Amino acid sequence: MTTALLTDHYELTMLQAALADGTAHRHSVFELFARRLPTGRRYGVVAGTGRLLDALEDFRFDPDTVAWLRERGVVDDTTCDWLADYRFTGDVWGYPEGELYFPASPVLVVEGTFAEAVVLETLFLSVLNHDSAIASAAARMVGAADGRPCIEMGSRRTHERAAVAAARAAYVAGFATTSNLEAGRTHGIPTAGTSAHSFTLLHDTERDAFTAQVASLGTGTTLLVDTYDIEEAVRTGIDVAGPGLGAIRIDSGDLPSLARRVREQLDGLGATATRIVVTSDLDEHAIAGLAAAPVDGYGVGTSLVTGSGAPTSGFVYKLVARADDGDALVPVAKKSADKASVGGRKWALRRRSATGTAQAEVVGIGAPPHDDGDDRSLLVPFVEGGTRVHHDTLDDARARHAAAIAELPAAAHKLSAGEPVLETIFER
Repeated sequence: MTTALLTDHYELTMLQAALADGTAHRHSVFELFARRLPTGRRYGVVAGTGRLLDALEDFRFDPDTVAWLRERGVVDDTTCDWLADYRFTGDVWGYPEGELYFPASPVLVVEGTFAEAVVLETLFLSVLNHDSAIASAAARMVGAADGRPCIEMGSRRTHERAAVAAARAAYVAGFATTSNLEAGRTHGIPTAGTSAHSFTLLHDTERDAFTAQVASLGTGTTLLVDTYDIEEAVRTGIDVAGPGLGAIRIDSGDLPSLARRVREQLDGLGATATRIVVTSDLDEHAIAGLAAAPVDGYGVGTSLVTGSGAPTSGFVYKLVARADDGDALVPVAKKSADKASVGGRKWALRRRSATGTAQAEVVGIGAPPHDDGDDRSLLVPFVEGGTRVHHDTLDDARARHAAAIAELPAAAHKLSAGEPVLETIFER
């Protein structure tokens, strides 16, 4: 299915005007970046790159799409004819998936003619703004969990397709599993889930429900224990499944105190290996508040798929260089108040100390500095001459993210509002 109409009307009307005055074929460089991080955030996480490159491969104006544009009069016939032959033939570089970004980081650089690059703006922003917002929130939650697994379970709190993308982005940032089966099928993410309150309410007694679940799914299953009385449910669950019960889940109430009481009860019943999983509108702050509680895993839904208060990354896509009348590439930049940009094709590196701790985000124009062995280059080729050359797996992205997080200074891991943990330094 084509992704070409996942765009804004004005992308094509700009194209029409540029084709008409002859500027459409000017060599151009676009850059995708965030002017600032969401309020209080100390870093951002790049996610969605793989989805973006998949979408670019499907960006074609097929006959039905072109016919629709003609019938609606969105653009003129000359523009429709040009779109019918559209193929991106330029180059794309970017921060690979799982990498961290900061204000003004050139997360994506797109180079080609104005015409072929401008029409990609909305699609690229849509993918990266959403997925990076989810991954940035997920990274904070994983950090707060401090090694305890986080389960993505937000499908019912967002658009059905966004749910799949959110599960993918959360996995990049370190979530262990997802409840979304389409995310499992499409992206190979481990899936998990057992039962909801409705299953308990379906049966005449809680014992009947637990007996049926254990008989069907085995003693390693997770029993939901807060439909009625938690203490009684735990006792019944261990009586039905035995001390080898896999886990119990608590979905309401004062989770820290309940977790302590349930842990004592489980241990007293001999179920010392039975895990405690908690859910119920968790976010990174609630997870941090459970750090001292005997909790073995966290299920996160609404806060994750809404970016935990920052549902977009604030990325913009701006023309930063274009050919002049003599075909020399010249920097261009927006100068308006509060929305100024820096012109020119960029390079970027993560400045690190001799011990490998990140110290600054360095962005420059022109030739990058000589590698001193400590600093790390950030931009990698994604597309060369219209051909995709980047094929990282989700496991690659997860490993990259873990390494990038590990090199941040300690202040990055605070959940309190603060400034970006790395300063962005421009060098010319």
